[in-house]
Amino acid sequence: MEKESVAEGTFSDQSEISSFRHYWHVILERRWLVIIAFFLVLTLAVFYVLNATPIYLAVARLEIERLSSGLLNLGGPTLSLNYRDHDYLQTQYKNLLSRTLIQKVVNKLDLREDERYDQDDPLGAVLEDISIVPIRLSRLVDIRVQHPSSKQAAKIANTLAELFLADNLDQRKEKAWESFLWLQNEVEALEREVQNADLEVHRYRVRHAMVSLEENQNIIAQALRQAQQDHDAAKKFANDMSRLALKVNEAERDGVDVETIPYVADSKLISQLRAQLAIDQAELARLLKRYKDKFPAIIGLRQKIQNQKDSIKTEAQKVIATLKQRLAISREQESAALENLRMVEAEQHQLSEKKVEYDVLVRKAKRSKFFYELVLGEAKEMNLSSKESMQNMRIVDRATAPFKPFKPNRVLTLILSVIGGIGVGIGLAFFVNFLDDSIKSQDDVEIYLRLNLLGYVPNIRMKSVIERDLQAHLHPQSTSSEGFRTIRASVSLAHPEDSLRVTAITSTIPSEGKTLTACNYAIVTAQTGLKTLLLDTDLRRPSIHNAFQLPSPVGLTQYLFGRVASIDEITHSTELPSLDIICSGTVPTSPSELVGSEEMKSFIAEVRKKYDRIILDCPPVSAVSDPLVIASLCDSAIMVIKFNKIRRDHARRSVQRVQDAGVKIIGAIINDIDFEGRDSYYYYYCYYQNRYYASHYQNERYKEGAEKRPKSNPTMEKAWN
Repeated sequence: MEKESVAEGTFSDQSEISSFRHYWHVILERRWLVIIAFFLVLTLAVFYVLNATPIYLAVARLEIERLSSGLLNLGGPTLSLNYRDHDYLQTQYKNLLSRTLIQKVVNKLDLREDERYDQDDPLGAVLEDISIVPIRLSRLVDIRVQHPSSKQAAKIANTLAELFLADNLDQRKEKAWESFLWLQNEVEALEREVQNADLEVHRYRVRHAMVSLEENQNIIAQALRQAQQDHDAAKKFANDMSRLALKVNEAERDGVDVETIPYVADSKLISQLRAQLAIDQAELARLLKRYKDKFPAIIGLRQKIQNQKDSIKTEAQKVIATLKQRLAISREQESAALENLRMVEAEQHQLSEKKVEYDVLVRKAKRSKFFYELVLGEAKEMNLSSKESMQNMRIVDRATAPFKPFKPNRVLTLILSVIGGIGVGIGLAFFVNFLDDSIKSQDDVEIYLRLNLLGYVPNIRMKSVIERDLQAHLHPQSTSSEGFRTIRASVSLAHPEDSLRVTAITSTIPSEGKTLTACNYAIVTAQTGLKTLLLDTDLRRPSIHNAFQLPSPVGLTQYLFGRVASIDEITHSTELPSLDIICSGTVPTSPSELVGSEEMKSFIAEVRKKYDRIILDCPPVSAVSDPLVIASLCDSAIMVIKFNKIRRDHARRSVQRVQDAGVKIIGAIINDIDFEGRDSYYYYYCYYQNRYYASHYQNERYKEGAEKRPKSNPTMEKAWN
């Protein structure tokens, strides 16, 4: 896991380096565009700095306090005229730029005579020079005025601040006076309302005959408490009498002596009689121990005891009769107390209802009196404050004439122009690179054309056609010669032998280097010892005979028209023993029909028997239809693409046309790459690789071998030398 993490981190770092290198080389590739854009921006900045009119900036600072509570602050929280503090400040900032205020400034300073504002809309011109800048987290605001004259800028800033403060003071005084008049009217109305409320309370007392509602309420409350106590006592007494009467009735029903009932026994007379009876009975018991029943004293004592018992019973009946009378009286008292209680409660309910109405009137009177006193106090305060200054703004710092111009800032402008020029140049470089959809790299060939890249050919910095087209033979130590050898190796190692016998070399448009590629590819193929034929099939604009210095040679056209007996008559040998050339010959009037004839097919079949490799230089695909006909007779085809010249869509359509004709394209070659210039990024490693191996051909041993190479016919040798 640690190894995988390290590998992922290394890959990520390499990707970032590769992306950075890609951006850097895009800039290098478009370096002249970057340089031109940079100097253009810098030139414009210098021109602006040298010709711009100096502008001075004057600043006046105001302080805007909160609005006083004023009219609507009736003892509650500050409302600030229903505006939030932020909204109030923003409104004042906008008022500073109102056209009405600016018009006053223009009129006072006569700014129409100023050359800067001598136009159809002087107000708009003045507004463009004025900016309002609030200072964050404070109530301060700066009035900034720009003008070519420092004194004029200061005058405008100070005049604007003074007129703004004057207008604000006038508005506040006017509002204060209006508020005072409104309060006066309110005081008079509230005073009448207080009087009416007091009269309503008085009339209510008179109507209900209440001198003092509070005293009546206390008397009735006391009567209610007394009635409740009386009722409770009467009810308790009646209940007690009822329980005693019930016990007496139960005792009589059960045959129990009534004098034994506790209530009856508690009678004082009965208690005395019972005490005397007990004494007499004790005396009788004592006499019976000594005398007989016939003893006169015993007989008399028994008669006395009987009389006492009768007296006790008689007295008990009287007590019971009294109890029943008291029971009836207690019930009557209870009913009377209950009735009295209900009467007092009714009076209490009536008084409560009156109290509710009375309280409403009293509260209304108190509320009216409260607002009256409050508004009266506000009116007095407003009367005093309206006579004083009500300004809530002040000038903190007056504007002074600045010594240095505000703009242009020459140093900053030049620094920004340098940065901007670099940015514009780099932006244009990447924009042009984004719009550039030409084929430049192996990825373009493989992704957009879906072909294999066989190799690349560096640009050959030679004007001679002979030097260019015979580069692999005349300058074998060059990087371009090594590029052709790489192409030869790529083709021979990646494809079967049978698909390489007859190969057509074509391109999308003219001047992509197909003839150069065909000649040098034929040379490096012949250098391997394979018997090679280079055939010029471009019957419209032939060029191989120019490279090999064969003036008006007899060629393929004469053979196809039947004007020569054999192929040997149109075949030209070269300095390389394994390389032969057949030129196109004279330009025919109908080349498409000629290359598609049976004679052309038989010609290809015949040269197959004599040569190991046959390389055909065909016309461009997008120009004519000849290459499609010619390539259909070949085993394979190779597309030559000039670096940074052919658009991807154009090249894709050309490849598609060749493939639709049934031709197998074994790959593509990118030609004319400037390895030492802006194109070096695309083939950075290959460039240094070729430089390394090309040094092999610069040693003395190779030079000596080159001097001993065999010579061919004098005409060819003269041309090459």
